[in-house]
Amino acid sequence: MSSVFEFDQVFDEDYLFFYETFLTAERSDQETEAIVKILNLTPGMRILDVGCGHGRIANRLARRGCRVVGLDRSLRFLNLARQEAQAHGLAAHYVQGDMRRLPMTGIFDAAISWFTSFGYFDDPENHQVLRELFRILKPGGGVIVEMMNRDRLLKEFLPFLVTEREGHLMVDHHRYDPLSGRLETERTVIREGRIRRFRFSVRLFTFPELRDWLEEAGFREVRGFDERGEPYTLAARRMIVTAVKPAM
Repeated sequence: MSSVFEFDQVFDEDYLFFYETFLTAERSDQETEAIVKILNLTPGMRILDVGCGHGRIANRLARRGCRVVGLDRSLRFLNLARQEAQAHGLAAHYVQGDMRRLPMTGIFDAAISWFTSFGYFDDPENHQVLRELFRILKPGGGVIVEMMNRDRLLKEFLPFLVTEREGHLMVDHHRYDPLSGRLETERTVIREGRIRRFRFSVRLFTFPELRDWLEEAGFREVRGFDERGEPYTLAARRMIVTAVKPAM
């Protein structure tokens, strides 16, 4: 089973350049609204955004009055998130770290793993991520995990995907391994006269499988939604799963 993920190659300035075409402000606003609705977030709540990237969700939650901590591996992305938060006086704090060993204790009302930020590692380490999310939540706190809908992806599977912007290209060669449940990608970026190739791999899940993993980590009340916050179906573009840490 492969779990290759060249983090520093994937999450760099080229990622921001190409993904900006579809991670629009409108989409980010809609996703933030879905998170608030599903988790019933209110001003003053302490929120942890794990794999927060450049803060597109975390800073929006901070604008709504939440006290947000964003964690990511990429210092480049964290600096961008900090700059935006400081420019707007937002109550968002950003920490560089590893989601498998969160440098926090059980003080959060909710934890967020958004835009397929879960599944980077091998299965034992992915289980560890869920246990860490459970640990840092207050009793009664909620977690939300958002990722690709594996069933729809396989139904509409494209072995190649080409993204073009301003004459530059990002070409993804996909392969799904049914034995490991992983989507393996070899990415080629052609930009500014430079060609880069690197690989990454993400574990995909059905709802029942992720439900079982969450329950094994200690969570209860697992529910599934689509990208609009409606009940999850096979036709959903994205899969959103929530769960609750039992109150003591």
